[in-house]
Amino acid sequence: MTKKFLLKGLGCASCAAKMESAICKLDGVKEATVNFMTSRLIIEGDDDKMPSIIEQAEKIVKKIEPDVVVKKA
Repeated sequence: MTKKFLLKGLGCASCAAKMESAICKLDGVKEATVNFMTSRLIIEGDDDKMPSIIEQAEKIVKKIEPDVVVKKA
């Protein structure tokens, strides 16, 4: 399953790389990309774990950049 999100307010390319690295390590994630230029997060992972993956990914984003708003694309 692939889910796409907009990261409103993403202001740091280094932070985007940190988010991508941390999200890739989550259980059930096959691939995750954070594109700083388009402010998009794309997560590919196990269908049954996706709700948990999304919840954890949002926490990672907030921890790295507290002002970023995660919206479904």
